Amino acid sequence: MRISKLVGERLKDSASGTNVKSHNFLLRAGYLKQVCNGIYSLMPPAQLVNLKIQNIIREEMNKVGGQEVLMPVVMPKEMWEKSGRYYSIGQEMVRFKDRNDHDMLLGMTHEEAAVHLCSNTIKSYDQLPYMIYQIQTKFRDEARPRAGLIRVKEFTMKDAYSFHYDKEELKDYYQKVYESYNRIFKRIGMKNFIAVKSDTGMMGGEVAHEFMLLTDIGEDSIVICPHCDYKANMEVATSIDQKPTFDDTQLQEVFTGDAKTIDEVCHLLKIQSNQTIKAVCYAIVGDDTNTVVIFIRGDKEVNEAKLKRVVGKEVAVKDLAETGFVKGNIGCINLNIPNTKIIYDTSLKGLCGMVTGANKEGYHISGVNLSRDLPNIEYFDVSKVNEGECCPICGKPLTIKKGIEIGNIFQLGTKYTKSMDMTITMPDGSLVNPLMACYGIGAGRALASVAEESCDDKGLVWPMSITPWQVYFCPLRMDDENVKATAEKLNDQLTQKFEVLYDDRNISAGIKLTDSEIMGIPLRVVISPRSLQNGQAEITIRKSGEKIMIELDKLEEKLKLLIATEMEELNG
Repeated sequence: MRISKLVGERLKDSASGTNVKSHNFLLRAGYLKQVCNGIYSLMPPAQLVNLKIQNIIREEMNKVGGQEVLMPVVMPKEMWEKSGRYYSIGQEMVRFKDRNDHDMLLGMTHEEAAVHLCSNTIKSYDQLPYMIYQIQTKFRDEARPRAGLIRVKEFTMKDAYSFHYDKEELKDYYQKVYESYNRIFKRIGMKNFIAVKSDTGMMGGEVAHEFMLLTDIGEDSIVICPHCDYKANMEVATSIDQKPTFDDTQLQEVFTGDAKTIDEVCHLLKIQSNQTIKAVCYAIVGDDTNTVVIFIRGDKEVNEAKLKRVVGKEVAVKDLAETGFVKGNIGCINLNIPNTKIIYDTSLKGLCGMVTGANKEGYHISGVNLSRDLPNIEYFDVSKVNEGECCPICGKPLTIKKGIEIGNIFQLGTKYTKSMDMTITMPDGSLVNPLMACYGIGAGRALASVAEESCDDKGLVWPMSITPWQVYFCPLRMDDENVKATAEKLNDQLTQKFEVLYDDRNISAGIKLTDSEIMGIPLRVVISPRSLQNGQAEITIRKSGEKIMIELDKLEEKLKLLIATEMEELNG
């Protein structure tokens, strides 16, 4: 590929409006062009990376018996009504009517379509396990797109769906895909990634794992024990909470005036936040009449994913105007507000000497003893884990890191096959709903995640397995007849053996070398009037910066060795 003909251009500066370094480099290096917020066109270099990622995914899915299909982006309302998700999913899913006034939707995931495809195709237990997968465009009307391809509205995703006749067979196959995901991420060049237990979310089911790339720009919080193998997304993480102890005293109403927040009350009463009982109010989505009040220790935060599982419905923080609650003074003693569901977090269990709101303006109550004053309440774990709390496995301190979700796998059970009446025949002739699992990887997010992990201050640094080109061929002084003639001949030779981006522009050496660095091509070959006097070329390894002077007749052999060495490392 001649760079003079390459669609797109390299930019000196980026106007992306983001501090995500990798996204700025992708824009400046001519890999992406933004269409609107959360929607991007992939320029030729990015599409080459994208296709290589897809091919690695495809190879690994085929190894575990996957069969590639292609399901529609547009689906009828009736298909999603059967599973119940047409109504349970909110504004993220785009609904519309076709010209015949029929309700349709844009697929953001394809469980329903997979069951529809396999119903009456899989008829017997002896056809299982059975897995189909696709690499397909999806649309999710994301409320807050961010970080370029990390969180977008339109995306390309590999989604796979497997079917099983019993739990053991599902468990065995799930483990095979789990291992294939590890191979995929290693092969595309990711290094600092882990698999963690996660929430099943809108997918449903009982068991789920997310694969996370650990990075400071991640928006997910990952709870990790450095001392054992415990790893979990914050949504499902647990800990052994070291309960504070305070003197047991009698209930006493105390004047706190304008002190409303936990910090203000603590400052006024000269106590720590873990001696307070915080109230957080939520509304049930679609229900304006009821309020959910969570009482939780003041140093803890509500985990909305856990809360949703307890409530059984979607929740959102509630505006307390005209509700009867005294904002800033809500307390667990004598709270009598109609249509209120009260949930107590396990962080409060067994505590005494606590401070809570008095449910009237300007006052709090001290000396709360949960066992004495609220003896019959039930406790639920609806709080986030704090750094330093004890691991539920080994009891040692936990750490919290940020991560990008790069893949997910779910054991769905019969959630979809039962609701959509899919059955198989068992050995005894009985009909059962097969068990199901699903497995997702976003190709665009994988591209952006690798870029984030593999970049430096100069630009991108692509792994050899997914680089758009293996070699950036960079002749300097194209106005020199010897350089130009040699470059054309050498380019013809190299392109027969390697993927080559040929910088055939007659521009300054500085611009060429800068472009080669920001584009991140793993190997750069430079020839110049001076190097040709010695019959040599200079190879620069982008990742390490190492420079190698090599005779022209040995260049091809050396490049082949460098490429093979890195590919061996990536493939294990």
